[in-house]
Amino acid sequence: MQKSILQDREEILKNSKKHYFSLGVDDGAASLCKNNFQYGLAKMHYVQNQLGGVSDATFISTPDETISRNRKRWESGYGYGGKLTYGDKKDPFIFIDTKPNACGMLVGGLDKLPKPDEIIKQINTIITQDSYIDDIKLQWDFKKGNHFIDVFQTDQEFGDPSKFPKYMFVIHGSVPELRNETSKGPGLYYDSSKTLYDMCNKIETPFGPSYYLDGTNAREYFEFFKYAKKFAAEKREKVAELLFGKFDVISNPMHQGLLSYGEILLGAQHITDDSRKLFPVALRSDLPLYIVSALPNLSDEQIDDLGFENRAKKLGVLPHLQNLNVLPHGGGYALPHINCVKKVLEIDGERFFVCEQEMEDGITIFSDVAETQFLYRGKKIINKIESLSLGTIEAKLHPKFVLKI
Repeated sequence: MQKSILQDREEILKNSKKHYFSLGVDDGAASLCKNNFQYGLAKMHYVQNQLGGVSDATFISTPDETISRNRKRWESGYGYGGKLTYGDKKDPFIFIDTKPNACGMLVGGLDKLPKPDEIIKQINTIITQDSYIDDIKLQWDFKKGNHFIDVFQTDQEFGDPSKFPKYMFVIHGSVPELRNETSKGPGLYYDSSKTLYDMCNKIETPFGPSYYLDGTNAREYFEFFKYAKKFAAEKREKVAELLFGKFDVISNPMHQGLLSYGEILLGAQHITDDSRKLFPVALRSDLPLYIVSALPNLSDEQIDDLGFENRAKKLGVLPHLQNLNVLPHGGGYALPHINCVKKVLEIDGERFFVCEQEMEDGITIFSDVAETQFLYRGKKIINKIESLSLGTIEAKLHPKFVLKI
């Protein structure tokens, strides 16, 4: 019996690896994303099979594929940088341990360059006052993790600068106000909201527990998430107004959350049929930010050139690739001391990644990637966007100053 369980387990993992399609830059962080995501997809496939469905959960990474520094999301078997698809997008079913949070970036245009000391004084005034949207008190999360406020000057020698303001800013943030239950809904995070946790179904898989919502509970959550997405966008605009006064909205897309019941963005921006819509791609704080107009992706020719076509057809997931239509939102975490994952050890229900080091013959072994050193990738992500024809670079913005508040 034990042998049969192990054989089934290995078959599920083997199948889950086939459902991972990479557009990444093939470095240590990308290797960790691939190796961890095989477990997330395996859990999803197991659940789909147990519920009588087709095991078709598929992850297609963007060029910035990397680790997730959210511990629960990583432990659940997910990486970051791409689009996760499964089942029928109209079927009320959500894998809730992906932890949608409606994070996004607002790009705003300014007539003149603000002075850092004036902005800091304004911040000090703002944080002593309570601000609300829809009777919900706002929380300032722009000093946590990689949430930030950057101010830029538009490169006058790049593209057609007359299309853009001379100065722009970027605000990156989500909605911690809605992670727990509120009067507006059950909360976004199942590990923060008891109400949401109680709504969840749980299946123990050979790769750890999987949490999901279905039926009425999935519908309720999805409606709440749409509210959270709108709230997050409004919050970024309200914060910008409080800080900068009058500004022009250039772009304000989400890059982490639900598109439908069967589509989840994990650090990727979803393009639309509106060719005028623009998207920010933020690299390191010391490098330019790029404004991109997206192109429909992936084309049949691209899928063939990437060597994905035959595998996707055999798995029955070709439509997932044909309807990808995403862009990275940044460079993604880079782990300069890690070259690749050599193997994964599973000990007492915990995964340990045995990694080849970049500069030495030794190895690095860790489980919680949030505790390891990291940088952010640079221009190679922009180069990959262009080489894959995911989008067109419309503007290049040079950093003037960064605020962590």
